[in-house]
Amino acid sequence: MLTILLAALDQTIVATALPAIVGDLRGFNELSWVVSAYLIATTVTIPLYGKLSDIHGRRRMMMIAIALFLVGSLLCGIAQSMGQLIGFRVIQGIGAGGLIPLAQAAIADLVPPRDRGRYQGFVGAVWAVAAIAGPLLGGTLTDAASWRWIFLINLPLGVLAMVVIARTLPGPAERREHRLDLLGAATLTSATTCLLLVSIWGGTTYGWASVQILGLAGAGVALAAAFVFVESRAPEPLLPLRLFRNRIFSVSSGASFVLGALLFGVTIYVPLFVTGVQGGSATSAGAVLIPLAFAWVLISTISGQLISRFGRYRPFPIVGGIITIVGTTMLATITGSDDRTAVAVALTVIGCGMGLMWQPYIIATQNTVAMREVGVATGGLVFFRSMGGSLAVAALGTILTNRLATELVAELGEPGSRLDPNRLVDGTNPLPAELLDGAQQALASSLHTVFLVLVPLAVGALALALALQEKPLARTHGERGDDGDASSPPAT
Repeated sequence: MLTILLAALDQTIVATALPAIVGDLRGFNELSWVVSAYLIATTVTIPLYGKLSDIHGRRRMMMIAIALFLVGSLLCGIAQSMGQLIGFRVIQGIGAGGLIPLAQAAIADLVPPRDRGRYQGFVGAVWAVAAIAGPLLGGTLTDAASWRWIFLINLPLGVLAMVVIARTLPGPAERREHRLDLLGAATLTSATTCLLLVSIWGGTTYGWASVQILGLAGAGVALAAAFVFVESRAPEPLLPLRLFRNRIFSVSSGASFVLGALLFGVTIYVPLFVTGVQGGSATSAGAVLIPLAFAWVLISTISGQLISRFGRYRPFPIVGGIITIVGTTMLATITGSDDRTAVAVALTVIGCGMGLMWQPYIIATQNTVAMREVGVATGGLVFFRSMGGSLAVAALGTILTNRLATELVAELGEPGSRLDPNRLVDGTNPLPAELLDGAQQALASSLHTVFLVLVPLAVGALALALALQEKPLARTHGERGDDGDASSPPAT
């Protein structure tokens, strides 16, 4: 729970301070990189942590992950340029790749499937603390002191988590011989990085038809095919392909991808809307996310208790998908002239929907895979969630940058083509009054396009929820939600 708190606080704090960071370091066009660099590093290391924790035990790998996360946090706090910050976020992300999946896998080690909904509810209480404290703390620290403290505040919490884990979490019962899939890790890392760079650079740094983008896209596809080839022949694959023959794991992986895209699409760009369009402070940008987080955690906690009580999980993501479609549609209809109440209502609805969808996929997957593969399966789900968030932030950042350049010229004419977008979020160097209204309207129109993209993502989440199978939740670790191992095709 302490480890999840560390990861949750980082997500909720950084999102609200992003406008201040890019304003201070003069990097509006690199805004998505601050998030994407972190998510790339997180995404490519998640499966590796899952595999290593199955071999060496959760405790050792959790300690290593937290230590790397804290080193990255310290370096981010002292970064002097946008390039340095992005580089240090990579280090932080390498550590973050182990925080949530290892904590979730540790719960699976300690608690049988039927009771995990209740314990996921306890974890929901941790997210509640982060959901309320994170945005307010991030905004307050940014306004009262400096955005640097949003990274430095991780240090005492991380040290506390390491002490508690070292003293209380059981070590591995035995260490077994293994062959680490380094080639699989290398091909997965390279493929993921290439595809994410296509999303980040395409249409902004380089044209979509440029040699650079076409080359990266081709390399990404080739490396992805190479990864599949390597995994099909590896004695101990990083991400066993047989897991995908399990329908529940396959559907849960797709749903995790979509949920990650929705989460980061909302939490990164709504604070920018409040700061850049509505003229709010960093504290206001943080406070606007509280309804989303509070509704999410409240509903998630209640649904976790109901899953444990009745032993059923499928209805929750279906209802959640319907509610999320309503919420994202509401968000897409908000313009710059709307007050913050409209934003809060839309985020509350989205939070209710996401709260119903977030945990059933983990419970369903852990219920249907063998205990020896709980770590790698859980890591796989978090990998796809992080991959979805990475691609969403990158793609939406590209959409925003391209639309804003067009909208600024449409609203302001020739001055708009020369306007520095950093001044929309830089409180120390605001735009003159004669340009401010037009620039804010241009940003509002650009973000409207970003929010529209979230609606079909929510529709996709509902479709995947309808495809999820229902299997009885095991009451003990010895039972399984299916009657075979994860390599067997599930019953239809």
